[in-house]
Amino acid sequence: MRLRVGLESYKVEAKHGWFDFELERDQPFVFTVWVELRATKNLEELEQTVDYGQIQETIDKVVLDAEKSFRLLESMAQCIIEELRTNREVQKIFVRIEKPEAPLPKPIGLPYIELTWKK
Repeated sequence: MRLRVGLESYKVEAKHGWFDFELERDQPFVFTVWVELRATKNLEELEQTVDYGQIQETIDKVVLDAEKSFRLLESMAQCIIEELRTNREVQKIFVRIEKPEAPLPKPIGLPYIELTWKK
């Protein structure tokens, strides 16, 4: 049996991006992150799972407290995974990062990346 814990559509404003002008002002990033755990019977303790508040705090730590700006969303997603995978109950992690104001040739579409890690 598997248990999934997640946080959807969490919006963070920060300065990250490939182009230098993207680092001049905050822009929105929208996160959907879930972890899959080995579900055991009688889950009654928070230590047996992952608190979705911890997922939110991990995103904030990686994105808002970064020593330098991320040029690629792929690197940002990898750092989120590295932080969350330290919990030994975690078997799988999914990270989706949307960048609604990313510079595109045409002002339509929703750019995003998805990264999945599995133990």
